[in-house]
Amino acid sequence: MDKQEKLPVKKMMLILSKATIENVYACFILANGARMDGIESEIFFTFFGLEAIQKDKLKKLHVATVGNPAMHIPTLLGGLPGMEAFATKMMKSEMEKLDIPPVDEFLEMLSAAGTKLWACKLAMDMFKIKKEDLIDDLDGVLTVGDFYERADGERTHMLFI
Repeated sequence: MDKQEKLPVKKMMLILSKATIENVYACFILANGARMDGIESEIFFTFFGLEAIQKDKLKKLHVATVGNPAMHIPTLLGGLPGMEAFATKMMKSEMEKLDIPPVDEFLEMLSAAGTKLWACKLAMDMFKIKKEDLIDDLDGVLTVGDFYERADGERTHMLFI
């Protein structure tokens, strides 16, 4: 049996569709880790993931407590008033202890490190979001087809978060 030569990942294409804190940070940490290892990274913000790059929403992201099995709390409890705020405060506190920056600072770091940040044209049209509503570090607005074209080439991996 011949051993295949292992070729390293060249590019990570991340699709962020939900802007809960746990999804946003998972995406950002993966993109940042790629850049730190010399791997290209790009993030495509679509549907509710667009909230992570909207100037007026990115500082107000929260933990999803309802329907999140990883919370290990019954759905009924997760829906109680104040539960999302409490869980969000706890998570932000733990991330701060680990020196994980807030969303706005993390976006600036990613952009400075060379991560490409793209907004989905279809989702922007659907939610009536204007380019000026989005962060200044945005690299542009793409269609899904445009994003797929950017993924062309060997050793490119795509993740949906």
